[in-house]
Amino acid sequence: MTPKFIVIMTQQLALTPASDYETVRAAIAYLSEVGPDETDLPRFSRALGMSERQLTNLFRRWCGLTPKTFAQAVALDHAKRLLADRQSILDTTYEVGLSSTSRLHDLFVTHEAMPPGAFRAKGDGLDMVWGAAPSPFGTAVMTLTEYGLSGIGFADDNTSVQQAFEDLANRWPNARFTRNDAATAPIAARVFDPARWDLGRPVRVVLIGTDFEVKVWETLLTIPVGKATTYGEVAQRIGRPSASRAVGAAVGKNPISFVVPCHRVVGSNGALTGYHWGVPRKRAILGWESGILATA
Repeated sequence: MTPKFIVIMTQQLALTPASDYETVRAAIAYLSEVGPDETDLPRFSRALGMSERQLTNLFRRWCGLTPKTFAQAVALDHAKRLLADRQSILDTTYEVGLSSTSRLHDLFVTHEAMPPGAFRAKGDGLDMVWGAAPSPFGTAVMTLTEYGLSGIGFADDNTSVQQAFEDLANRWPNARFTRNDAATAPIAARVFDPARWDLGRPVRVVLIGTDFEVKVWETLLTIPVGKATTYGEVAQRIGRPSASRAVGAAVGKNPISFVVPCHRVVGSNGALTGYHWGVPRKRAILGWESGILATA
């Protein structure tokens, strides 16, 4: 961002009534114009007559994010569109205002847990592992990348194990898959054993989907064990109050069942509506979680 833009934005604020909204609007405009590596938040805060801490607290209160996180999200969204249009990694890096290709890689690892090239290529060149392991809800079928857990589905017999794997693999159509139950077993143990749940050592997950789908799945991660929400409430939380049906479709496409708890979303009347791996399994998972809380 050039000093000229900061001056113009400050002049615009001086011509309008002073309000938190105007300050946040100016900050969003600034953060949307510059790249994360070019943001001079201390200087911009001073131009608004605030400290950096005051601006950060105000921005978080209005947007639910820090200015730095917001700038990274803007750059990530732009980068994903460029990569989808087959832009090169180098061109994308400089187009979104990052100082090097390694910074672009870090941005994707932070937010997507995979490098941008893999996102664009739908797994082309990735060697991925899949396997089956016992769980409290039938056989868990899992897919892994070197960046983290990329899929969990469920099966009841050998035929449905293969079907569950194909369901998960379709999200990474260009990847090479090798079955290795021994590799997935330790992850399954951590996922399905509450004694191994550790906030200080979270399971690393890889989400691949549209921006809307990922936003829905990230919202699901905030629903606590033993709690439930509705599709309409999720739509409200992501700022799309009229998109309950689209939220339902995104919930149904959740690639990492149980870890991303789509089972905790119910109908507006509390009914246990459709679940990709079967409503009886959804009931079983919710009952199991209630039991954990009762014995905690």
